Amino acid sequence: MDIVQQHMLDSYRAAQHGEAPPPLPGRHDREVLRELRRRFHAWTAGQNRRVV
Repeated sequence: MDIVQQHMLDSYRAAQHGEAPPPLPGRHDREVLRELRRRFHAWTAGQNRRVV
């Protein structure tokens, strides 16, 4: 099952239970990558302080 089929199934299930549909696939990718980059830079800055 690909991501589009999974999204369609999740949307159907949410509609059956009267819940809000899930966000579209890939909608939050930029925010996730931005947060991972921020955490990585914070982690590497912390590693550099320990070495010195």
